[in-house]
Amino acid sequence: MRVGALDLGSNSFHLLIVETRPDGSFVPLVREKEMLRLGDVVGREGYLTEEAVERAIEVVRRFRTIAETHDVEELVAYGTAALREASNGPEVTDRIEAETGVRVQVVNGIREAQLVFEAVRASVLMDPAPVLCADLGGGSLELAVGDRHGLRYATSLHLGVGRLTAELVRSDPPTAKDRIRLRRRVDAELSDVLADLLARGPQQLIGSSGTFCALARASTALRDGSVPMSVNQLTVSAADLRAFGDLVFSLPSEDRARLAGVDARRAELLPAGVVVVEALLESTGLDALTTSEWALREGMVLRVLNKHDPADFSSDPRTIRRASVLSLCRRSNWRERHASSVARMALELFDATVVLHRGSEEDRELLELAAQLHDIGEHVSRDGHGRHTAYLIEHGGLRGFSPEEVRMLACIGRYHTRGKPRESFGSFEALAPDDRARVLSLLALLRIADGLDVSHADIIGPISVTIEADRAVITAPARGEAELERWMFQRKRTLFEDVFGIPAVLELSLAGHDEFEPDALAETAGHG
Repeated sequence: MRVGALDLGSNSFHLLIVETRPDGSFVPLVREKEMLRLGDVVGREGYLTEEAVERAIEVVRRFRTIAETHDVEELVAYGTAALREASNGPEVTDRIEAETGVRVQVVNGIREAQLVFEAVRASVLMDPAPVLCADLGGGSLELAVGDRHGLRYATSLHLGVGRLTAELVRSDPPTAKDRIRLRRRVDAELSDVLADLLARGPQQLIGSSGTFCALARASTALRDGSVPMSVNQLTVSAADLRAFGDLVFSLPSEDRARLAGVDARRAELLPAGVVVVEALLESTGLDALTTSEWALREGMVLRVLNKHDPADFSSDPRTIRRASVLSLCRRSNWRERHASSVARMALELFDATVVLHRGSEEDRELLELAAQLHDIGEHVSRDGHGRHTAYLIEHGGLRGFSPEEVRMLACIGRYHTRGKPRESFGSFEALAPDDRARVLSLLALLRIADGLDVSHADIIGPISVTIEADRAVITAPARGEAELERWMFQRKRTLFEDVFGIPAVLELSLAGHDEFEPDALAETAGHG
């Protein structure tokens, strides 16, 4: 089924069209955006002018046409702060429906916060929890506190960046007095809800919306000298945000628009965004902002899906990571039995060689998910499929992973067949030295596991490893002689020996009928 979500915001109108899948996931097909700044009009006039209404109708009509072209079966449209607060808001939504056929539901701030929270919960790992979710739009700031079990508190404040900019920023670049006025307004609004927020004990701040994502992207670019490929689960320290904020307030909007990572259309709004995020961090005592690329429109899609098949997030906050990986694997028509066999053996190797690699539980999870993903590039071409695997991982919209973790998965996928990661590969170059070392350790284990299922027949049983003074002895039962696996092990062991500084030896024994059931292993491995 194809679902369309039309988010009629105070800054921008957005259209998201997705293809839903039987497992409850969805794949974005179309993203459209038109910046209308309706909140500015309402802030000045108190209502939407005829010119603003006509522009809104024109954009909705165009988005409706795009949805019809893509065979959307269910189109939902929500209006937010500008339509809520315009004195002629009801008349405007009636006109939109009459002239475009699109029925607009104007949602209150609490409902908006709930929908954003559901989207963030499905997109970003909420650990540690509870988390404070903040969605900064043009007309309002939605705040929600919750964890994987659900929402604990939600509110909406009149602190949108469009509203704050129009009412309080009087110079370009903003003056010290502008900054003081902005901070006083933000602090005054926050003071009414701060006790309720702090009583829920938020452990991290997760921000959604274009302004927060722009601040995180540009702050990272200022620090690192390059713009991050993705901002989903990108974490930026308060110190980095402060450094970028000082730069923002020193430049006119024309120069801010040229900063790395900044959308020129959002440059005027950045000063207000800086003040809001600084106030949130300082008032809550939190020290970083983590961003979510999913927000209201993804929440709208999830609401449609949950009508048919309610999602369960209550068991494990990391569930979204596995679900996102398996969704990408299925979209890539991966060889599930082979991937599960490799994942099973990779984990057995990991557990048996902890004394060598000293990896964490997080490393173990990354290895398992990398094993599931390692061959998805064959969906593009079997020739050089490692490059295609890396590309699909980097651009696959994986949820619940930090940008660093996505890079690590891409590096493992890129080099799982042969060679060592090189700095000429962008994802490897961007990793810190410790993360590069982690990649090499996990890659060494995955490469052996992949070689031991070279026939894709799952003929190698449970693996054990004995670490001796001068070698690592890998033993396992095999169904048959497994000559191809023995030969491939000789090719794949080199990286293991280079990374861990110890020779690796394979000893296979002929398995009896009752020693292991390869089909059963293939069905269960990698899904636990």
